[in-house]
Amino acid sequence: MRSTCTHLNQIHQVTPSAVGCQECLAMGDRWVHLRICQICGHVGCCDSSKNKHATHHFQMTGHPIVKSFESGENWGWCYVDHTFIEVP
Repeated sequence: MRSTCTHLNQIHQVTPSAVGCQECLAMGDRWVHLRICQICGHVGCCDSSKNKHATHHFQMTGHPIVKSFESGENWGWCYVDHTFIEVP
């Protein structure tokens, strides 16, 4: 497991795709916490949610970095390097 992220240069200024988990909203389901893709702005539910849409988005697109989409949180996660990062 790496202690640094090698994908920070891929972070973009993004616009959220939805106010909640995009897929859960479409199917009328619930989520626990939200994550926003720092490459495209996709909002998905975390791995504590039953649907794990943020991870599924990574698996489908390869977009490596998500940020917490919870109020007051500024941490991120790199799926490829398996490390937490601070996202401005």
